[in-house]
Amino acid sequence: MERPLLVYTTLPDTQTALAIGEALVRERLAACVNVLPGMESVYAWKGAIERGHEVVAILKTREGLAEPLSAALKARHPYETPIILHLPVSGADPDTAAWILAETGGAD
Repeated sequence: MERPLLVYTTLPDTQTALAIGEALVRERLAACVNVLPGMESVYAWKGAIERGHEVVAILKTREGLAEPLSAALKARHPYETPIILHLPVSGADPDTAAWILAETGGAD
C-alpha cells in the first residue's frame, strides 16, 4: 500500500488557503487540507528579518502525488517563494491510510 504524505505550506490568509485547498481536493491531489489561522511568523527574507501574519495549511496526500501536488500548489500560491515541505509519514492508522488513498485515486 502506498504511504500517506503530509505537505506543509504557509499562506497569507484563510480565504486563500481554503480556496487553494478546495481546488486541490477537487482535483484529487489531496484528500484533506487543514487550515490553521492565526500564525505569527518571523523569517529571513532577502537579507532582512520580517514579521507577518500567516496561516498554515497541512495537506494529506500520498507519496505518489508529491510532485504533481507540489506543482499544482506552487502554480496557485501567491508567494514568490512558497514554503512547500514534504513530511513523510512513518506510520498511519490503516483506515486513515486507506481513506487518503481512496480519495486521491490511489485505490484504483
